[in-house]
Amino acid sequence: MTASVIRDYWTLTKPRVVLLMLITAWVGMLLAMPGGIAWAPFCWGTLGIGLTAGASAVINHLVEQQIDMRMRRTQNRPVASGRVNATQAITFAIVLATVGLSTLFFMVNTLTCWLTALTMIGYAFIYTLLLKKASPQNIVIGGLAGALPPLLGWTSVTGQVDANSWLLVLIIFTWTPPHFWALAINRRIDYEKSGLPMLPVTHGVPFTKLSILLYTLLLFPVTLLPYLTGLFGLIYAVGATLLNTLYLWSVIRIFLYEENKAALDSFFFSIVYLFLLFILMIWDHFYQWVLI
Repeated sequence: MTASVIRDYWTLTKPRVVLLMLITAWVGMLLAMPGGIAWAPFCWGTLGIGLTAGASAVINHLVEQQIDMRMRRTQNRPVASGRVNATQAITFAIVLATVGLSTLFFMVNTLTCWLTALTMIGYAFIYTLLLKKASPQNIVIGGLAGALPPLLGWTSVTGQVDANSWLLVLIIFTWTPPHFWALAINRRIDYEKSGLPMLPVTHGVPFTKLSILLYTLLLFPVTLLPYLTGLFGLIYAVGATLLNTLYLWSVIRIFLYEENKAALDSFFFSIVYLFLLFILMIWDHFYQWVLI
């Protein structure tokens, strides 16, 4: 197998997206641990969730082959370009999903296995195959599947669903629309060609910018809920307030400056924002544990 073939299969798994999902899953794992790191569920959970997420990404490439062929940003993807055919992609996805789910079932716990399987079905089939083409609110409707990794990480450690884990899911669920719509503004010409009913295409850029602003304002109180419930302390509350202020400013800039560039800047900052928010959670969690 040549380096270019390996690179194509690696690309099929959307490694950057999977890494972001794993980071949020790690947060769920660490927050579910009262003290030191329990390495067995951490490592096996990471492997199982990561492989299954990769399988979902491969299915996404396969389902969206025709759409990807019409978009400049995606037309060189392995399946869209024909470098990997449908049979090869399906086989690869089955192998990844089988190994990933088996790892979770035998090495972690059955609850995490079934929840991860449902997440894969929700993203790869219900969202990608049906909802994404049905409504300009597709990213809101399908956002739940992408928001579940912290819950999966939590159950990997505890074997049960906790109310606090749903707060993490709610944060990502609220964060997803303004994060994605900022990119959609920047790539709206591509989305017009694709035929997908993305919000900037169906309702225009001004409406999309307003929607981004409203979701960002909603994100502010949502991210403070874990502090109000006592899950985190003052370190998190202060840091989250600062991050929300910076994120809000990145969104306001879309209204004030050249919208394509400002929207792309906001998209990239939203990733940094989420990463730093979860770093704050871990810092606050273990700081409180040390004090106890």
